[in-house]
Parts: sequence; structure tokens; C-alpha cells
Amino acid sequence: MNRTEFIIATAIILFVAFCLGWFANWLVHRFSRVSQADVDQLERMSQELHEAEETRDQAITYLQQREAELTNQLAQTEAELSAAMDGLREARQEAEEMRLYVERMNQPG
Repeated sequence: MNRTEFIIATAIILFVAFCLGWFANWLVHRFSRVSQADVDQLERMSQELHEAEETRDQAITYLQQREAELTNQLAQTEAELSAAMDGLREARQEAEEMRLYVERMNQPG
């Protein structure tokens, strides 16, 4: 094999390798191609997910506000109950004192 034959054989081998590489690349792109319908579906799913996350965030915010309102209302109710219980306790004590006073006044003397 002389130099010219060696160069031609090497050129043929490189050309065949190039063709095989190009064909393999074409096959990979052919089978891994994403259709426009798939892209549209992914975009729609992404938009729906974004909307669901916004809705979730709004619900969380509403629940936090509602919880704060109810906690405040509960604290006010407990304060009112405590005040009412104190008033009732004082009224009972006053009524007992009045009852004792009336009994003392009605005793023969």
C-alpha cells in the first residue's frame, strides 16, 4: 500500500465515520423531537400550576387573616367574660351582705 492508497483509504474511513455520525445525530433528533402539541400542553399545565399556586397563596393569606380576627375576638370575649364573672362575684357578695343585714334588722332586739 503506497501513500496515495493510504490517504484514499483514510479519507473513505473518515467519510464513512462522518456519515454514520450524521445519521446517528439525525436519528437522535428525530426520536427526541417534541411536538408543538406537547409544548402547548406543557405551557397550559404550567399556567394552571401557576394559577393554583396563586389561589393557594390567597387562601393561606385569607386563613391567616381570619385566624387573627378570631384570635382577637376570642381574647375580647374572654376579657368580657372575666369582667362579667367579676361583676357577678361582686353582686353575689353584695347580695349576701344585704341578706345578712336584713336578717340582723329583722331579729328581735
